[in-house]
Amino acid sequence: MYMQRDFLLFAAVATATAAALPVMAQTPPAHGPAGSEAHRAAPIPNFSRVWNHPAFPWFEPPASGPGPITNLSRWAEQRPAGLAGSAALPASKVGISNYDQLVGDYKNPILQPWAAAVVKKFGEMSLAGITYPNPSNQCWPFGMPFIYKQASVQIIQQPDKITMLYSGDHEVRRVRLNEPHPSPLTPSWYGDSVGHYEGDTLIIDTIGVKTDRPYAMIDLFGTPYTDKLHIVERYRLRDYDDVKDAIERNRRENWLFNGDVFSQHRGKFLQLHVTIEDEGVFTAPWTATLTYVPGPDQIAEGVCAENPHEYYNNKDSDVPKAEKPDF
Repeated sequence: MYMQRDFLLFAAVATATAAALPVMAQTPPAHGPAGSEAHRAAPIPNFSRVWNHPAFPWFEPPASGPGPITNLSRWAEQRPAGLAGSAALPASKVGISNYDQLVGDYKNPILQPWAAAVVKKFGEMSLAGITYPNPSNQCWPFGMPFIYKQASVQIIQQPDKITMLYSGDHEVRRVRLNEPHPSPLTPSWYGDSVGHYEGDTLIIDTIGVKTDRPYAMIDLFGTPYTDKLHIVERYRLRDYDDVKDAIERNRRENWLFNGDVFSQHRGKFLQLHVTIEDEGVFTAPWTATLTYVPGPDQIAEGVCAENPHEYYNNKDSDVPKAEKPDF
């Protein structure tokens, strides 16, 4: 799956950051009896900065309970990406997720039979050496929750909204604070996201993710979704002791293509706990985490561009060519 053609540009987002207003004066909504004066006066956590999660696929499986689809094809060891954008290891049945061969575990009990068949078909293509299309390698908008593939995100907090700038293809999520979902709701690439603070936690509720689109999938294994997709995100600032178990699950499951940037960090982490349900696809809701470390002051912006040249093989792809021009 390292056949995606892209190149990196570096762009400052100081203008967007400067537009962010102080967030400490915001007031989280009261919820029933828990909405006391002390609760409303709780300071809003400051998430505003760049955060990195360099891991493929991306979900950290939960310690227990239903979790995401994982890869049946493995690499026997962790190894940072080489010049070709891969660990370049032979396929194995043990170790970490093999990013070059994406074979989703279609026997995961969270999948309804029809969805399991979809995941199985994509896995068979990958085993046959076929790179099946997905939003990333086709340069399409990722949508939710495929957007988690973007390893970097800059969060900008304002009193009435939160903006999330992702490192690839200028993808942006906008979260309205303390508002309900509209009715009727028009589906969109990233869905309709509304959020609120509860103590030290930012909670974002997303529905209405567009389904009538090419390459509609929620992960690299082709797992489908329907208009019943519902995503609840909980963001918190955590210390190392709070997240070390998740970091270990990440290290055991996912390919850390920039090396292990998590284990040696001792400042604050941003941990996302996500719950995903879709009664049209899954047999039950499932959970996962993504644990982010602080990134640079400026986000690295990646642009996906169509390019027949395979830089990792130093040759051009054998794309279809007409025998004579059409004009």
